[in-house]
Amino acid sequence: MTEPSRTVLIAGASSAAGHACAAALQATGVRVIAVGSDAGRLADVPADASYVCDLSDPAAVLALAETVRTEVGPIDGLVHLVGGWKPGNDDATWAWLEERLITTLRNTTLAFRDDLVASPAGRLAVVSSTSVDSPTWSSANYATAKAAAEAWVGSVASGWAKAGTAAAVTFVVRALGTGENDTSVDTLATRVAGLWDAPVVELNGARIRLTTRSL
Repeated sequence: MTEPSRTVLIAGASSAAGHACAAALQATGVRVIAVGSDAGRLADVPADASYVCDLSDPAAVLALAETVRTEVGPIDGLVHLVGGWKPGNDDATWAWLEERLITTLRNTTLAFRDDLVASPAGRLAVVSSTSVDSPTWSSANYATAKAAAEAWVGSVASGWAKAGTAAAVTFVVRALGTGENDTSVDTLATRVAGLWDAPVVELNGARIRLTTRSL
C-alpha cells in the first residue's frame, strides 16, 4: 500500500463539513487526523487518527500538537471548521462566538504553525461568512468575530509570503447547507481537497467565495 503523501488535521471534524472534507481528502490519498470535542461524534468521521481536545484551551492544543507529532508525525494541512452561529450583540453571545470562531483558530494555528511552515506544501483553510461584507446590528457579534478570524488568517498569510511554500486561505459562504443560497459541504470539501493542486502564490491570502456551482 502506498504511504499517504500528506497529513491533514481537521479541527471541528465531527460536523457535516468535517465528514465531507475528511472523505474528500482520504479519496486523494491524504492521511486525515480528526479532532473534536466529543469522542462519540468523532467515531463516525472517516479518519486515520482521531483525538478529543478542547480547542479553546491553549495548553490542551499545545499538548495535542505534541501528541500528533509523536504518534502520527508533522502535519501538512490544517482545516479549521470549528464554528457556531448566534444572533445578537450582547456580551454573552460575544463570549460564546469568540471562543469558538477566534480562540480555537488562534490556538490551532499557533500550535501547528511550525509544522505548516516546515512542510513543502503547508496549507491552512478556514470558512468565513458573507456577513463580513454586509454586517447587520442584529448579528453584529457574529460578523465581527468572523472579520477577526479573517484578519488572523490574513496575518498568517503575510507571515508566509516570503517562504513561498505555505498558504493560508479563507473560503467565504453565506451558509453551509442544502438551502437555495447555501454552499453544500461537498462543494467545500472538493475545494479543500484541491488546495494542493494550485500554486502557493495564487492561494496564499486568497479569499475565495464559494457557491453551490463552485465545483
